[in-house]
Amino acid sequence: MHLNVFTDNPTVPIDVKDRSISELMDGMLKTGFQGRKLAESVQAWHNMLKEKNMTVFMGLSGAMVPAGMRRVISYMIRERMIDCLVSTGANLFHDSHEALGKKHYVGSHLADDEKLFKHGVDRIYDVFAVEEEFRAADNLIADFAEQIGEISCSSREFIYLLGKELVRRGAAEDSIVVSAYRHNIPIFVPALSDSSIGIGLTIARRRGLKLEIDQIKDVDEVTQIVEKSGKTGVVYIGGGVPKNFIQQTEVIASILGIDVGGHDYAIQYTADAPHWGGLSGCTFDEAVSWGKIAVQAKKVQVFVDATIALPIVAHALREKCREFERNAPIFNWKGPEGLDIDYKE
Repeated sequence: MHLNVFTDNPTVPIDVKDRSISELMDGMLKTGFQGRKLAESVQAWHNMLKEKNMTVFMGLSGAMVPAGMRRVISYMIRERMIDCLVSTGANLFHDSHEALGKKHYVGSHLADDEKLFKHGVDRIYDVFAVEEEFRAADNLIADFAEQIGEISCSSREFIYLLGKELVRRGAAEDSIVVSAYRHNIPIFVPALSDSSIGIGLTIARRRGLKLEIDQIKDVDEVTQIVEKSGKTGVVYIGGGVPKNFIQQTEVIASILGIDVGGHDYAIQYTADAPHWGGLSGCTFDEAVSWGKIAVQAKKVQVFVDATIALPIVAHALREKCREFERNAPIFNWKGPEGLDIDYKE
């Protein structure tokens, strides 16, 4: 093997000049470490969006909405940079909270938590929130559930109804839930009970309501999306339950005798490391061993705080995606087999 195999692609130092964010990302493709990985993630996401018959999943964990990321995710929904969102219930609760006019507040991680407790202020690292307002939102969820009545539904169906209710209450489209409702983007919450939405539903249950969130129906519905898509790509913000919920669709389809071959693109922004053995930090190469990610997939993992990566990536994609109209999937949940998918020409 000749030395040139290793030395035919020199790094190019970044110079400082007037340019767009997408141009900066292109320049960083010739740098090193996580800067290059961030640039590679933009390149991979851009290429993924240009693919024909591609469905893009996003897994959203962590306290992204209190940290100010809700409009980034909402924009990605409206512009069809993602086609299906799998989220923690907490992010959607906080999103609904802000959609109804309430706020999170700039705080400090050095605050005296005993004093915060005495004043009814909750802390999420350096972000504050008012506990009384949260409890009002819990009761609002309970009241809304009672309006729906005694039904059994998937979390996707419940969040759709919540989006409809938020629109009725005048919520703006910068809400994740409202954007998804208006643009027919399914949102799944596989651990809905582990959130303030779950608290609200528990309140309704204690009042006598028999509303059931069918989490196994969630698994079936999200797997149907994978089975009926041409190709699939995944973008994970953090890891946790949303990541595994999307990953396991490939295994389920395989067990059912449907060979979907693993996700074709895989991008993750995480602050976790693989050597602890947890899913949030595990590599996509590890996922190949499970059949969850295709062997030939374009895989990019960026070890970074997602609140740094998301605004940069979203702005770069905004600039790059002006050049084409995407062939995005259109979901019809009233098909004879549960779900039909067409792709916009």
